[in-house]
Amino acid sequence: MNANDVVITGIGLVSSLGEGADTHWEKLSKPGMAPVLDAERFAPYTVHPLPEIDWTLQIAKRGDQRQMETWQRLGTYVAGLALDDAGIKSDEALCSSMDMVVAAGGGERDIAVDSDILAASGARSDFDVLLNEKLTTELRPTLFLAQLSNLLAGNISIVHKVTGSSRTFMGEEGAGVAAVETAAARIRSGQSTHMLVGGAFQTEHPDMLLGYELAGYLHRGDWKPVWQRQNSEGGGVVSGSGGAFLVLESRAHAEGRGAKIYTELGPVFSGRARRSRGELKDSLEALFQATNLPEGNLLTISGASGGHKATMTEKAVLEHRPGLAVRAFSSLTGHLKEAQFPFAVALAALAVSHKSTYPALDPVEEKPFEGAPRKVLATTVGYHQFEGMALVGAAD
Repeated sequence: MNANDVVITGIGLVSSLGEGADTHWEKLSKPGMAPVLDAERFAPYTVHPLPEIDWTLQIAKRGDQRQMETWQRLGTYVAGLALDDAGIKSDEALCSSMDMVVAAGGGERDIAVDSDILAASGARSDFDVLLNEKLTTELRPTLFLAQLSNLLAGNISIVHKVTGSSRTFMGEEGAGVAAVETAAARIRSGQSTHMLVGGAFQTEHPDMLLGYELAGYLHRGDWKPVWQRQNSEGGGVVSGSGGAFLVLESRAHAEGRGAKIYTELGPVFSGRARRSRGELKDSLEALFQATNLPEGNLLTISGASGGHKATMTEKAVLEHRPGLAVRAFSSLTGHLKEAQFPFAVALAALAVSHKSTYPALDPVEEKPFEGAPRKVLATTVGYHQFEGMALVGAAD
């Protein structure tokens, strides 16, 4: 044990399954849990929608809620859940000295304005003049400013008074991996004592789905679990709305304030294989070597996206290690983009702290795990790029 060991003291989760760490543990640890799906609104694509949320529980001021789009409200809300869970939210001194690392996307576009521009362009040829007209008359500057990626962190600071240093990473799953990796490194080095880290993704917006589909990544047709989409129409990804935030602390800081400790966050490693050159398999093998897995059977929380090439390679590498009992949680939550890796780490921490396991989320492809896990591996392999792994273990 070391005073600068990284421990997890707060977990905030929202997905189609509900909100809160306890809700997700209860539902995911129960055999036969069915996904919550919406196959109508964005047909032929299926999404895992947000549950009903009373935003006032974490964002009390209506004015604060109004100036945020849904993804920022969601991220701010989930961050509040994590702070509450850690017993920090009501402590002004702890919040004011707390550092933050956020994984964020690029914001939501104004679909009404986009549609108006496209409709008008059918009857005009002076596109440059048309764009200038619309940009100066239809877009509100305050709305544009609210879409800046680092304003998710800004809103968390405003609403929850987390006013230490702040960093924002962009880049889909890679942003989530880099956020957790950076936060853990700062605590291990003694640069920070307590940090808020995580991200959120709101997929129920046409431009968010467009980002996946431009390269043909979205699954079409009837829903299937992550591992069973390889021969289906489309690209294999079924997206979801949700978020995950973690409160990380040094062991000394957590113990000093008498905090409840879920688990210890061990090594966190990232990779960025040049997939066009066929390097993904080697990159994953290198991450496994660096993580130095314990002997014996190991519960593994996989952030597999379902994307055909990435998930096929990941599955082959995982199956090469027969001791791994893998759980692809995206089968039940959908792909959460920037929040994918923090969500995987959170689920790993819940399994270790409860000294129990998750049943196979896909009974056809996932094997049972027996016993109480003392260490759990969390992984993510980006549907387009970036890979990451973290080993979560008992804090004693």
